[in-house]
Amino acid sequence: MKIIIAADYRELSQMAAEIVAEQVQTNKNSVLGLPTGSTPEGMYAILSKIHQQDNLDFSEVITFNLDEYVGLAPDHPQSYHYYMKHHFFKQVNVKSCNINIPSAEKMKPEKVCREYDQKINNFGGIDLQVLGIGTNGHIGFNEPNRFLSVDTHIVDLTEETIEANSRFFKSKKEVPRRAVTMGVGSIMKAKKIVLLASGFNKAKAVKEMLSGKVTTELPASLLQLHHDTLVILDQDAAYLFQAKQ
Repeated sequence: MKIIIAADYRELSQMAAEIVAEQVQTNKNSVLGLPTGSTPEGMYAILSKIHQQDNLDFSEVITFNLDEYVGLAPDHPQSYHYYMKHHFFKQVNVKSCNINIPSAEKMKPEKVCREYDQKINNFGGIDLQVLGIGTNGHIGFNEPNRFLSVDTHIVDLTEETIEANSRFFKSKKEVPRRAVTMGVGSIMKAKKIVLLASGFNKAKAVKEMLSGKVTTELPASLLQLHHDTLVILDQDAAYLFQAKQ
């Protein structure tokens, strides 16, 4: 695991965007695993500019998103379908047929999960998986627990995650209680992983993730076992980690 501490959020976003851009330039058929949330917004904005100004071509790229809420229609303003369209897909030339976001709206959840993993496998797995980290150490929506699911599955969100995500909704009551998410096994199969963390509220989770210990009670800690993971932190997210050095 390699760790880079950026000067600020802007530099973190620039670094992440350049890594994704290099991946796409090197392999026009790249399979990208993509996150949502506030942290990757800067990365998506910079990638959009690179596409528009330097003609970065996403036309043959395949994308798989990490997760989606259960109970929100794709056109709901807080759905991750809507997020991805607004922050990224409208600005670049990814073909709609190459965009994959898990959804349990119209099909049986078990069937959705099984077919999502199969589709990833059919494309040869994920070449580059970009991740964020939750304040409780979750990756995707793999929440802290005694046991973690290997494959894509339906998960009950913790109160901490619901509280953290309530800022995107009119009230906490509107936050969905369940989500469909790639499992830790699906994530760990990616050829390369880049995890982004920004802000003081992520510092505790970052410190525990990089503690040298692995526990399902902090799912992100499993990334220490991955063969090619890069962690990019801004100064705020890194301050507790730096303090122990």
